[in-house]
Amino acid sequence: MQNIFIDGNQQEIEDVLANRDARVEKQHQLLADNPEMTVVAIKLNIPGPIKNNSKIKQLFDAGMATFLQLLKDNDIQYTLNEEWNKDTGNEAFLLVSDTQLVVKRLAVQFEDKDKFGRIFDVDVLGHHKDASISRTALELPVRKCFICDRPAKECARSRRHSVEELQLAISTLVESEF
Repeated sequence: MQNIFIDGNQQEIEDVLANRDARVEKQHQLLADNPEMTVVAIKLNIPGPIKNNSKIKQLFDAGMATFLQLLKDNDIQYTLNEEWNKDTGNEAFLLVSDTQLVVKRLAVQFEDKDKFGRIFDVDVLGHHKDASISRTALELPVRKCFICDRPAKECARSRRHSVEELQLAISTLVESEF
């Protein structure tokens, strides 16, 4: 099995934090410019210092295609506003014609059920306090860990799984699919 995390430019925490700030700024700009739309911000949860390379981009593209097809299958109109292919990772920003609630339910379906969705983070934002709507607000189950099916936040907080273990699971998924 090939480790897909060998190639790529290592990112420092400062790079990741600066990118997070840029993402938040982009989300606020989209909300301000499109008050009638729901904003969807999509990214991968990639452990370790390598956040992007050709294999990770391939994974992102495959997951994006699945998510966009899910929107189409549910007759939800969207526009791909912008896509980032940075060393800090791949991200996409959509403007969607339906409500936050409808889109969040589909996002959770994708994150929980799709083979790639488990490592995606799909934030659904609207003008209600410019906040992303949470699973708990919709009375949906918490997100499960990619490896052990415990609550993901619990595993992340306790660092139950090593970076290497998480990378191996993602590498195995990529190898089995591509």
